[in-house]
Amino acid sequence: MNKLIKAAALSVAAAAIVLPTFGTAQATHRRESHSDAWAAGAAGLVAGTLIGGAIASQPRYSEPTYIDPEPEYYEPRPVYRARPVYRPVVVETYGVEPWTPEWYRYCSQRYRSFDPDSGTFVGYDGMRHFCAAN
Repeated sequence: MNKLIKAAALSVAAAAIVLPTFGTAQATHRRESHSDAWAAGAAGLVAGTLIGGAIASQPRYSEPTYIDPEPEYYEPRPVYRARPVYRPVVVETYGVEPWTPEWYRYCSQRYRSFDPDSGTFVGYDGMRHFCAAN
């Protein structure tokens, strides 16, 4: 029913456009009969009906198609971590053991900022360092 109403409305619109043009043409030819104008109007009405029906019968939209993409799964790469190598730490002493009178003497002569209570001195970087006698 909806298509029929649309086709009729388009036909009336086509006739409304075509018929006034024949009226002006008729005014210039006063003596001719009115049958030509009616035939042209009917032809316009039929053409409008056919064109309107063709336009109204076309689908408005197509149903959207959803394509579900296949998810792409990748196996994670194995992570190889190197095991830490533990090496024994060798502490070498150079003759003077810490906290001995020789060590106190060496560090207090070498560093003016030597603190005998903590065994540290203030370096040029402003940080405290432990005195290691060589």
